[in-house]
Amino acid sequence: MSIPVVSEHRVVLGLRMGALARVSVGIARVLVLLPPGRLRRVLAVLSRGSRPATERQAAFARQAAVTVSVRCAGLGCLQRSVAAAVMCRIQGAWPDWCTGFRTEPFGAHAWVEVDGRPVGEPADMSRFQTVIAVRHPRSGRQPAAAPYPRGRQA
Repeated sequence: MSIPVVSEHRVVLGLRMGALARVSVGIARVLVLLPPGRLRRVLAVLSRGSRPATERQAAFARQAAVTVSVRCAGLGCLQRSVAAAVMCRIQGAWPDWCTGFRTEPFGAHAWVEVDGRPVGEPADMSRFQTVIAVRHPRSGRQPAAAPYPRGRQA
């Protein structure tokens, strides 16, 4: 992904939350190695049985990932967004997880959102077209189209 992040704010984490953030970042590190279609399917399975995340939960999870991981604090938006979603899920909630692109200037990005609003994103996200999304079933928003035609699943 290619959207730079400037001076992310770090939060003070207790022992439990710090450990939870590190576990979430570690799980995300493995998951982001999957092909896009498989990553979407794994995250869809993880989201099952959860309640919708609040903006506060999603923002805290995102900031916790940034606090414990240099990669998540920098250009690692894919790992940061997956880590935030995983951390929310470990706590029983699920934010909408999205990836997309913009054309002018070209850039790809991954983020989490709640109620259709990106959480903690410093850039103007209105120019991004969502390509892959794993939305909470009760979010009321339609999931983005599958990244591949039915016959070519990764």
